[in-house]
Amino acid sequence: MTEEKNPEVLAVEMEVIENEESAPVNYSEKSLAELADLFMELARNPERMKMNKEAEAIKSAFYKNLMKEKAAAGIALPEDGVTEPSDSDTAEQETAAGKEEAAGTQPEISSKDEDPVSENPFAEIERGFKALYNAYRKERAEYNREQEKEREHNLELKEAVIKDLKALLEKQEDVNRTFPEFREIQNRWRAIGPVPVQSFRDLNDTYQLYVEQFYDMVKINRELRDLDFKKNLEVKTGFCEAAEKLAGKENIVEAFKELQKLHEQWKEYGPVAKEFRESIWDRFKAATAVINKKYQAYFEGLKEQHAENLAAKAKLCEQVEEIAAKENITASEWNVLSKQIEDIQKQWKTIGFASKKENQKIYDRFRAACDKFFGRKRDFYAGYKENINANLEKKIALCEEAEALKSSTDWKKTANKLIELQKQWKEIGAVPRKKSEQLWKRFRAACDEFFNERDKNVKPENDFYGNLKAKQRLIEEIKAYELSSDEDTNAEAMNGFIQRWQEIGFVPFKEKDEIARNYKDALQDKFGDLASKSRKARYAKAPKNEKERLVQKYLKKEQDITTYENNIGFFSMSKNSAPLISQMQERIEQAKKELKELEEQIRALDSESAEQE
Repeated sequence: MTEEKNPEVLAVEMEVIENEESAPVNYSEKSLAELADLFMELARNPERMKMNKEAEAIKSAFYKNLMKEKAAAGIALPEDGVTEPSDSDTAEQETAAGKEEAAGTQPEISSKDEDPVSENPFAEIERGFKALYNAYRKERAEYNREQEKEREHNLELKEAVIKDLKALLEKQEDVNRTFPEFREIQNRWRAIGPVPVQSFRDLNDTYQLYVEQFYDMVKINRELRDLDFKKNLEVKTGFCEAAEKLAGKENIVEAFKELQKLHEQWKEYGPVAKEFRESIWDRFKAATAVINKKYQAYFEGLKEQHAENLAAKAKLCEQVEEIAAKENITASEWNVLSKQIEDIQKQWKTIGFASKKENQKIYDRFRAACDKFFGRKRDFYAGYKENINANLEKKIALCEEAEALKSSTDWKKTANKLIELQKQWKEIGAVPRKKSEQLWKRFRAACDEFFNERDKNVKPENDFYGNLKAKQRLIEEIKAYELSSDEDTNAEAMNGFIQRWQEIGFVPFKEKDEIARNYKDALQDKFGDLASKSRKARYAKAPKNEKERLVQKYLKKEQDITTYENNIGFFSMSKNSAPLISQMQERIEQAKKELKELEEQIRALDSESAEQE
């Protein structure tokens, strides 16, 4: 009597109901001990016979995790993996137990049949779990047999009721005698429990046929018949009201289940008066249609949500797979990537289920990518530990070498050697974190002791740090200068600052870039357009002809050579100067070559000019 539903929707709704029933617990994340405890708790539950799906889910998760744990522990697995207890195992145990019970004896316990206690902890926990599971399956098998026996018995009882109802119709006796018997037959029918599913429809149709025949064919007293019709109408009106109320229930799945119960109860009651039969059924059918429509829409929407969840999870899988495939990852990068994986795992938990068909597949894909990443991370750190210990020995050796040189007064040679040691230090990789800072301080102390002593012996004309302080004071003066309303006055002040800056000597090499940048920024911030115009004016003095251009270039090269030679003198008294001195010498040689070329070009131009005259 219920409306037919699209087969695809039926499939989806059954699948989602199963998802909803199993959704609260994700057994794959439980440990073996937790799963064994959960199964033991289930076995003590008074409703355990109705919890077969949960029992099977726990068993499946237990044996999957058992295989993973054994593989991780390096325990060899049989060719077909870990053997789960099968239905046939349980059936054999039940058969043997049944024979012993029938014989009035208890099974003897033989030490030969007992499995020896294994030193393998997985064997013991597997044995314990298998015993729990087999006991539960044996109890459930007995429960199912009892349920089937009861349904078969109910079938016999209902067939007897139909037989009595048919006999009642054939009597054609006085209504005052047949109607109470009919009532008693109806009560008997309603009191009998469920029958086997395959027999339900034919049995119910036969019963309803005879009930209709009783009301239509037996000439009963109109008053009693009308009273019965009225009672049936009241009951069915209540069913209609209940169904209409269910249409507003928020949980449409629960509403649909309750509607099915109303339909079953509807069938248990006889007809109403002919003038109400069509209208009352149309009312009940209309309420049913509303719920069915909402129910179908709910599962269609759920199907779309499953697809969206699957797409979102697939995207997270791609992100983890991309991270897991990265190559040449450093120690610091492993920590950053681990945090990214953990954040993705948190996002995963916020996404709902995919369809039952795809949910396990997408989870397995995600888990595999995560396992691959963390497996590679473990392998990296296994080799990383050996490397950092080797690096530790190398840096200790450098510390000892620097400490042996720190008291030397051969300033240039020792400075070059320490600079080389510092270069080697940078090339050596990481050391254990607890030792890193301690070693660096030791190495730095030895280097600083030498260079501080060398700096005390520096010549007054090479006071780089004094020049640095002078330039810092000049920058502060530029910042403190108050602009005049007269642009010429400001330009004069600016040019004065520039000239003073140029008159100050060199600063320590490592400070030159930063102090130059601070000077340029201070000048630009204070004088703005004037500073820009000044720079443009310096570049505006372009040569008027080719000879003048070559002469200017020649003079510039000479100035560069002088500067390079001065720098060599300054650098020889500073830290880390060996590479810079070598670089300056290369530049001097290159500049001298260019001077000879320029000189030849200028002479060639003079010769051409003389010939033309």
